[in-house]
This record gives sequence, structure tokens and C-alpha cells, in this order.
Amino acid sequence: MQDIISQLEAKRELARLGGGQKRIAAQHAKGKLTARERIELLLDEDSFEEWDMFVEHRCTDFGMADQTVPSDGVVTGYGMINGRLVFVFSQDFTVLGGSLSEAHAEKICKIMDQAMKVGAPVIGLNDSGGARIQEGVASLGGYAEIFQRNVSASGVIPQISLIMGPCAGGAVYSPALTDFIFMVKDTSYMFVTGPEVVKTVTHEDVSAEDLGGASTHSSVSGVCDLAFNNDVEAIMMLRRFYSYLPLSNKEKAPFLGGLVWSDEPDYSLDTLVPNNPNQPYDMKELIHKVVDDEDFFELQPDYAKNIIIGFARIGGQTAGIVANQPLVLAGCLDIKSSIKAARFVRFCDAFNIPVVTLVDVPGFMPGTAQEYGGIIKHGAKLLYAYADCTVPKVTVITRKAYGGAYDVMASKHLRGDVNFAWPSAEIGVMGPKGAVEIIFREEKGDPSKISEREAEYKAKFANPFVAGRRGYIDDVIMPHETRKRIARSLAMLQDKDLQNPPRKHGNIPL
Repeated sequence: MQDIISQLEAKRELARLGGGQKRIAAQHAKGKLTARERIELLLDEDSFEEWDMFVEHRCTDFGMADQTVPSDGVVTGYGMINGRLVFVFSQDFTVLGGSLSEAHAEKICKIMDQAMKVGAPVIGLNDSGGARIQEGVASLGGYAEIFQRNVSASGVIPQISLIMGPCAGGAVYSPALTDFIFMVKDTSYMFVTGPEVVKTVTHEDVSAEDLGGASTHSSVSGVCDLAFNNDVEAIMMLRRFYSYLPLSNKEKAPFLGGLVWSDEPDYSLDTLVPNNPNQPYDMKELIHKVVDDEDFFELQPDYAKNIIIGFARIGGQTAGIVANQPLVLAGCLDIKSSIKAARFVRFCDAFNIPVVTLVDVPGFMPGTAQEYGGIIKHGAKLLYAYADCTVPKVTVITRKAYGGAYDVMASKHLRGDVNFAWPSAEIGVMGPKGAVEIIFREEKGDPSKISEREAEYKAKFANPFVAGRRGYIDDVIMPHETRKRIARSLAMLQDKDLQNPPRKHGNIPL
């Protein structure tokens, strides 16, 4: 018995060492933590239950028989984040560059299967050189097995990818299939083909950082939801982010009960919207004054800045926030912002998270670049997402809500549950000036008449009362009472039950 125990401890120690002290030191020299250090930081103290510590690869080609390490380059298991269950895998770059073998993939698939059975999220800490070349098609098959589970788990359990090192080739598609992707600046990158292949094929000379670094993907491509400065910051923020998510689609969104939230009116909101309709203001000021403790977890803050998305709590209730940003492109909807918001709304709907929409949108972005880029189809994604969404939807129109963009932004016509408007709201087909120039085009040569017509149009439509008379707006509220009215609406809607027609799945305009 003593011999077996000694063997057990020796094997455990070998597994904990990964690729050895020299490679661990090299990992630290790059400013990166090891796979096990990352798990230790991510999970509650002493909560990690490791699986498959003794798994080794089965490849004997190209000298691989002499290169076996327990755990085979990935640490898997489950634990707790703030007392809530989570499954996790952490790739170990010190072992054969974290490359994915058949056995490595089987370990990941095992915890994903178990997470689906018990209804708990999966977090992947990615740090891998890609498929293990020595195994050929077996490693490619391993990736495909993971992809299949990513798709099967989509909308069932939350899936989060934290890219903490290289992620290239086929390896990028598993994170791409997950719900959220976070990256670490300067030490992580994602691309389908690396700089050398790009240079060979297209003759472009580009660095790995510029091609697929965290800054590129968080501001240019939109692939990454947030980029952090280092491993520790990324993991700490991930722990905070986790608190907003239900464990599965069978749970309601987390509610922070037992606390008394202030419903004191904030009169500064009464002057947030400028008198000049063409003057911008910062929609984030409204968000911070509406949510609990001014605590807003924004996603994709550097991408498609004309729309704001993120999680917050209002009266203790977790909610997804979607808001037009008048400071950028006047808050117009374009291709990038439509895709950004649509995917977020779809996630909230899949996981029972109410959606609060703050509207100040003059329309869809005009121009050949948008039309040639497919704004019709991409804009329809946001329309589809809101129309298909069955979770509680609360909408507040602060100023402009023009044309089709009014319809798209969680209007009453798309089954909005509670739709408010501020007194400054303008709901119409288009702005007064453009409308008058079309309706009274024969009077365009007479500025005084046009000015008179514009004033007439403003009096009729540059207010929320026409929509209110038709019941498209449930109430016109004072800005200072916005927080209270949203919180009460969410409380009223907590047992909402709405089902879409039975079907295999809809055909969203991809």
C-alpha cells in the first residue's frame, strides 16, 4: 500500500510540474501565469476538484513515446466562483506548447459533457500552440469533438473563453463558438493564419499583435469582448463578470436580494438631454445613474461605440443594458453596432436575463459603404433578436426614435413589455427638417414657409404624445424617476411567461 501511495504522490508532483521548472520560469518571464496558477486564482480557495490528472497521450510516432507528461497539457475539473459551480479547463503551454492531442481533447470534452448534465457554465483558459502535429488527423478530430459540444451547449449553459496565450488555426473556432471571449494584452493573440502565411499568400507584412492581438480584436474586428492588461486582472474581472450569469438556461437571472436599494429621484437627469436636438450627450451618464451602485459591466467598449452593451443590476435584478450612444455617429445604427447588440440580446434571451433598452437613435447609417456591406441584412439581425426575445423587455426613449430604427430598438410592436418615453422624446418617421422637405417639397424655395411647416411638424411629432395616444408608449415619465420606474417594471415582470411558436429553430439573417 505504501508503494502505491508513494507512486501516487510522485505522479501528482510530476503532473503539477507540467513541463518542468525551466519552462515554468519561461512562462513567468513572459508575464504569464501557469495553467494551475490561473485556476487557483479563478476559483474559490480549496474548491477545485481536478479530473484526469494522470491522462497521457497515446502517440508513438516521431519520438512522442518518450515525451509523455501526466495531464497532457491541459488541467480540467470543476470548482466554485463565489460559491457557484463552474467547470474549467486550463491549457498548459509548458507541456508541448499546450498543443491539443486526442487525449487532451477528450479531457475537455469530458468536463463539457458533465457541465451539460448538471447545468453549470464552462470557462476555458486558452494557451495553446494549436493541434499537435505529430498526431495528424487525430488532433483535428479532437478539435471537431470540442466544436460539436460548443454548439450543443450553446444557449444551454454559458460558455466563456479567456485567451491567455496563442490561439491559432482551428483552435480559434472553439472560442468563437462560445458566448464571450476575453483576451490579455501583449501576451495573447487569435488568428486563422499567422503572419508568415499571410506574408506568403498576400505579401502583407504584419506582426502577430497587429494581426490578432487583444487590441485588434477588441477595437477593430469585434471578436473579443474585453481586453485586460495581465493575467491577474483578467481573472479577477472574470470572477466579477460571472456574478451576472445564471448557471444554465433553466435558472432565472441572478437576483441580489436582502439589500435595500435607493429609489431617490436623481434630478440631474432632468437636464441630461440638451435643448438643441443636434447636440450630443453621454448615454453612459444615464446608465450609471439608473443601475445599482453605478456599477455597469460594459462589454466591447472599444468596438462599435455608437451602441453600448453590458450587464448591471437594477433593484437587485440582473439586467442586460442596450443603449444608443449619441456621442458617436449621433447614435445611428450601422452594421457593426447592429451585430454587436443583436448577439448580446440573443445571449440575454437564451439565459433569462431581462433587457433594458435606452433609445436615442436617428436611424440607420446611410451611405454606399453601409449598403454594399449589407446593412439591410445585418440591421435585420438586431430586429430579429428583439422580435424573437421572450424575456422581460423594458424600453426608455430619451430623445430621438426615428424611422425603422424606432421599430428595431425594442418597440412595443416587437413585444416590448414596458415602454417609457421622456418628455424630450421625438418619435416619427424622420426628423422634422427632412420630413418637411419631402412633404412640402414645392415650398422649398420659400424659407419662411418651410420654417413654418417645420415648426408645425415639430409640434405634432417632436414629442411622445402621438405614440402615447396610440398606446405605443405606456407612460411619459420624468427623467429623474427613470430608475424607480424601471426597477418596478422588472419586479412586475419577474414571472413573465411568453413562448414562441413551436419550431426546430428560426432562420436568423446571418
